[in-house]
Amino acid sequence: MAKVTFNEERCKGCELCTLVCPVKIVIMHKKFNKRGFNPAGVSDMSKCIACAACARICPDVVISVEK
Repeated sequence: MAKVTFNEERCKGCELCTLVCPVKIVIMHKKFNKRGFNPAGVSDMSKCIACAACARICPDVVISVEK
C-alpha cells in the first residue's frame, strides 16, 4: 500500500497538491500549523495510488511518497 507523508509544519497551504491529485484525496486541514497556515494532508490513504503528483508539484518539498 502507498504511504504519503506531509511535513505539516513546513506546509504553507498553497493548495497546489489538492489540484493535481487524480483521486482527490489530498485535503487542507482545518487546524493551523506553527507558521499559521492550514497544512495539506490525506483524507483516505487506502485510496492513494502513489502517483506522486502531489510531491512533484509541492514548491516546498514537504510531501514524500512511498510505494
